[in-house]
Amino acid sequence: MLEELFGTNQPIIGVVHLLPLPGSPRWDGQIEPICQRAEQEAVALMTGGIDGIIVENFFDAPFKKDRLDPATVAAFALSIKRVMSLCDVPIGINCLRNDGLSAVALAVATGAHFIRVNIFTGAMVTDQGIIEGQAHDLLMYRRLLQAHKRVKIFADILVKHATAFGIAPEIELAAKDASDRGLADALIVTGSQTGQAADASDLQRVKKVLPDMPLLVGSGCSKENISDLLEVADGVIVASSLKREGILKNPIDVDRVSSLVTAARPKQ
Repeated sequence: MLEELFGTNQPIIGVVHLLPLPGSPRWDGQIEPICQRAEQEAVALMTGGIDGIIVENFFDAPFKKDRLDPATVAAFALSIKRVMSLCDVPIGINCLRNDGLSAVALAVATGAHFIRVNIFTGAMVTDQGIIEGQAHDLLMYRRLLQAHKRVKIFADILVKHATAFGIAPEIELAAKDASDRGLADALIVTGSQTGQAADASDLQRVKKVLPDMPLLVGSGCSKENISDLLEVADGVIVASSLKREGILKNPIDVDRVSSLVTAARPKQ
């Protein structure tokens, strides 16, 4: 699936962090700067050699735990279309904190190719409270919109900034639930916080029980560790280490993108 979607079986997927959108506490009342920054970051990712891009409302924190405000979704759609007008790589959507239904709707409306869902199956205790996975509702909505063959679902397993509700399952069980019972198209393993690398043993354990399931690293990837991560994982999703001076609030640095891609593929 990854080869078909990205043109490589180990894609490097960069993230465009949108500035605060309408409907979020920090929105400043201006749409155009949001779109311009999104365009700049997308071009930096493309120029640096990235294989795909996820657009997400990262700076909308504190997040709603479920459905986004309609104004947020409308501005999100505009930002995605502006990014897509400049890019020819697959585009994904992550509606934080966990609005997979809006993500699917946005993908259908904009022509995006995949979505990321932080809590797809099970239940997690987060800074937004307890969030329950809605795999059934999400898959049914994707089918209702006739997007079940086109829009792929990338599901996090025991996602960062969250703790499993009740007795924490083994990561292998959580992965099998998302894959075999939730019917995710790809799985994502993260560290415990933004910018923290996934545990190598977690990646190995998931890969052992689901060797044919696409597995991506969803946090903490850098030029120093990407080659090691790709010895186990089938791809990476990266944002923090690509920011200017490594500062999360800064825009993406094209030189950092190029360095990361070179470290992953030194012979290309």
